Amino acid sequence: MVRLRRHVLTVASAVTSLALTACAQSDPGGGSVDRETAYKRVLNDPHPNPDAVIKAAGAPVGVARAGDGSLLLSYNVRYFGNDEGPAAAAWRIVSPAGRTVAQQAWHASLERLPDQYNGVRDGFVRWTRSGRGKESVYALDVRGKRHKVTTSDRARGTRPGDIVLHEGMPARFYRPANRIMAAPAGAPDYVDFALDERGSVWFVDQSQKPNRVVQQRDGRTLTSTPMPKPYTYGGAVTAAGGTAALFLLHGGPNGTTRGLAVTADDGAHWRSLTGGGVPWQDLKPDVALLELRALPDGRLLVGEKGGRLWVGDDRSNRVFHELKTPVPFTSVTVQGKTLYGIADATKPTYDLVKGEGLYASDDDGRTWRRQGKRG
Repeated sequence: MVRLRRHVLTVASAVTSLALTACAQSDPGGGSVDRETAYKRVLNDPHPNPDAVIKAAGAPVGVARAGDGSLLLSYNVRYFGNDEGPAAAAWRIVSPAGRTVAQQAWHASLERLPDQYNGVRDGFVRWTRSGRGKESVYALDVRGKRHKVTTSDRARGTRPGDIVLHEGMPARFYRPANRIMAAPAGAPDYVDFALDERGSVWFVDQSQKPNRVVQQRDGRTLTSTPMPKPYTYGGAVTAAGGTAALFLLHGGPNGTTRGLAVTADDGAHWRSLTGGGVPWQDLKPDVALLELRALPDGRLLVGEKGGRLWVGDDRSNRVFHELKTPVPFTSVTVQGKTLYGIADATKPTYDLVKGEGLYASDDDGRTWRRQGKRG
């Protein structure tokens, strides 16, 4: 079931059996109803039931993991015929043993960005923004209890343990130690940024030509490197596990992707990757349709959103192998050698697609197991 979403590659590493959804819904009297009727009933319910929203959704749109292995699954459903029609959303927290601990559902405004969830040591943090630009953020513990997050009125230097809440416009990070949200000091608010485990902020300075990839820590610039010739523009940067990388663009800031710029020594040296087993010339030309993420062990995942994906064989990221998936995935969640893939429709439909649901792999995508079953 396709829903309003922003595909974000989030981090998770638990292996747990999840109760997803059933292929058909039943009305309160026990009679079977078709999916379109049941789907619209969920949207029009003034007090949507979490189980009903999750069943109508068909597959989660995101997965986040807490420090104890608990997972938060988020779901969205929307009206297909009108972008201003009703919408509903839900989340469900599942314990490491696979038991539903807490869940919640509500009507969602289509003018608001879909809620984004990130896993932290003691639970999860949720961020969203309305169509008028008003931000909302709070924390959830693994029992589903809500906790206040303080919004800083000034930009702050980043530290080890901080995580990215929103990559750009506005740029926001979260400090789990004291539950504070802030803008990263020194980074332009309009650009996407990455935050590594050492507390370094990485972003592409687009005010210069050629663009420069900048690394800052605690508001101080540590490295500033121009795009390698013949490239003058760079895509959004990713950083983790001692690796930082960004797309090399040909023909302007919205140009065609031709490879990667990669560093494995804290920005001291960069190299261009234009091969490595990735058919760069065959990828979608729009960088907004591509995925690039550094995994916690320093390997890179690159490819098309909802399409083919490749993972580095090791942290040198000189050779890549393609992920083989049992069904097409619309998003992939990664941490180390654990991958989660979500299979969902890419076009509006009331029916479930073949294999819709959540999958997991511990061997770089060579084998996959289905998480939970539908009736």
